[in-house]
Amino acid sequence: MPDRPAPTIRTSMCSMLMAADSSSTIVDGGGFHIRPGGPCPPRDYTGGCAHWHKAHTRRRIRRLREGGTGATVRPATRSSCARAANKPRGVPAMPSRTLRLRRSLNHAIVLATIALGTLSTGTSARPERGDPLRVRTAAGWLQGTEGNGGLAWLGIPYAQPPVGELRWQSPRPASPWAGVRSANAFGAHCPQPDTTPLQYGFAGGQEDCLFLNVFAPRNLRPHELRPVLVWIHGGAFFLGRSNNYLPDRFVERGVVVVTLNYRLGALGLLAHPALNDAEGRSGNYALQDQQLALKWVQRNIAAFGGDPRQVTLAGQSAGGASVLAHIASPQARGLFRAAIVQSGAYLPRQPTGAQAQAIGTATAATLGCPNDAHAATCLRALPVATIIAKQPTGAGYAPNVDGRLLTQTTHAAFAAGQFNKVPLLTGSTHDEYTAFVGQTELATRTPLPAVAYPIALQGATANTSLTPAQALALYPLADFGGNASLALSAVVTDNLFACNGRRVAQQLAARVPVYAYEFDDAGAPMTLQPPVSFPYKAAHSTDIQYLFSVPGSNLDSAQQALSARMVGYWTRFISSGSPNLWWRGRDTRWPRYGDADRYLQFAPGGDRVTTNFSADHKCADWLPAS
Repeated sequence: MPDRPAPTIRTSMCSMLMAADSSSTIVDGGGFHIRPGGPCPPRDYTGGCAHWHKAHTRRRIRRLREGGTGATVRPATRSSCARAANKPRGVPAMPSRTLRLRRSLNHAIVLATIALGTLSTGTSARPERGDPLRVRTAAGWLQGTEGNGGLAWLGIPYAQPPVGELRWQSPRPASPWAGVRSANAFGAHCPQPDTTPLQYGFAGGQEDCLFLNVFAPRNLRPHELRPVLVWIHGGAFFLGRSNNYLPDRFVERGVVVVTLNYRLGALGLLAHPALNDAEGRSGNYALQDQQLALKWVQRNIAAFGGDPRQVTLAGQSAGGASVLAHIASPQARGLFRAAIVQSGAYLPRQPTGAQAQAIGTATAATLGCPNDAHAATCLRALPVATIIAKQPTGAGYAPNVDGRLLTQTTHAAFAAGQFNKVPLLTGSTHDEYTAFVGQTELATRTPLPAVAYPIALQGATANTSLTPAQALALYPLADFGGNASLALSAVVTDNLFACNGRRVAQQLAARVPVYAYEFDDAGAPMTLQPPVSFPYKAAHSTDIQYLFSVPGSNLDSAQQALSARMVGYWTRFISSGSPNLWWRGRDTRWPRYGDADRYLQFAPGGDRVTTNFSADHKCADWLPAS
């Protein structure tokens, strides 16, 4: 065997850096993936690793500016130059012990690079000089604006308007525009019903609503790309808009944030035989919109200072359910490298394509479009106001198993291990369903009487593992001071949100890092609806104001401190795939979810690790022991 020539320190370091760039690295049990950034110097190169990377980065930036597009997702592979730098001709592969040592060194290098906040990815489109608010995307130039916490580009079209013949069709990328497009105002939100007397304020909207917004830190260095958070709003798949979530807290911590609109209600999820594509599928337009937005991020986010290889997909409520669907979707592979699901595991069942089309056929008949040869033309000719006024709400608008975007239910995909393997941060609020019982009280103007509690349990326990009588024994009114609203809220919170969420954590934790939490601030302000006869406590959506700036929020000093801690955990997870990176003991260390059933419980008085989540929410009764 010929002797291997001794490499110089410089070429060895370059080889190790490129090996780190071309491997899939996990930091602190997270899922921080690094992919190739560019070629290595030749084996005989003596100009220094930093010099080589600086020259190569300049070339990449020049190409990026000329082409106006960002990086694309590619499989993690070793570049031929990295192999050449590490292995001269005729030298056999390194033994596994050497490989393990090199990988350990790679991990250390990546950690050090992250700590500096200047991870080299080989691409950047931040202008070195000139107007930092003027950015070139694949579709054209944008002129942004300055806002609280950083820079913003608002109302960016990521798809063609889904109107006319494009209504109820898969979204198509936005058409290019000439000149410089102003991006200083939010685009229209998607059509949705009036929610009075609730305080959502989302009524109206326009069909031409497929816009997204980008928020970035100020003063990014030209060669610097930052982690990206893509946020999907909630609203039960028929309400919501992106401009209610201002991410200044994340931007101030160096995160590039993208928020987006997607089609809602019947316009976003209606399946119907007359609307089938060439493969016989329809519906799931909302999820298709979201995936097109993720593809837009991959192509364009580098122009705003975001790293397309560090995208975390996050959402709350229906947004969280959407994230779970994308984790299970084969078509979302490679579009994000970590996920956050907040109060989103509430879909224990999803309709099949046939079931969704049956619901859609009934909806079309209600709209005056019978299931005949002219159904598609009839549906596309309807005024949008008619569709919104007559569309049903509820379980009919959930992602359906269409055989393409979703090949099986999310729970089935997770149980079989057939999902996109990304780290997950997931949780719920302690009193989720008080918000919904409160909505009923606001609509009827009458609190739920105690005598109606057993009747309400019939609906609350339908298609569950408990009978109404069993639920009444587990949740007696006496445990809730005789308040039927609080008792019913506990029943549905435990079954629909808490224990379903625990089930998701269990399924995914067998294969990827999972961090589970519970938000438990009983005094959290309720910003979305007026007061009712019982306390909302830690209700559905009350945690959002601790992460984003939302209208009407007024946190006290202890709650502001809790907000800072939560944003810190979220930011560390977005940056590394672990909420514990750079942990110094100031915050409670967040353990990975596993057999010990450990949750991190957030409260103003201090956060704590608990193993009582299952007992508190009676999950042994709601779900089979696992």
